[in-house]
Amino acid sequence: MSTRGTNFLHQWLANAVPETVRADVIVVSELTQKLFADAKALRIYSTEIEEDTGSVYEAILDAIVHHDAGVAG
Repeated sequence: MSTRGTNFLHQWLANAVPETVRADVIVVSELTQKLFADAKALRIYSTEIEEDTGSVYEAILDAIVHHDAGVAG
């Protein structure tokens, strides 16, 4: 279990996902690649992030969808 990877993912989502982003397959893929690049720069490996979260792509998509639902509601 990697607390460091999980914390990085949550911080990254809070800071790097724009409020105006749409749940688009290309946008989510690009954000996923950016997350892994940012993590690699800090020597955090994908296995550390995915141990607790599973699919990072799905985590980013979920964050976008829930953010949109919060704004609409």
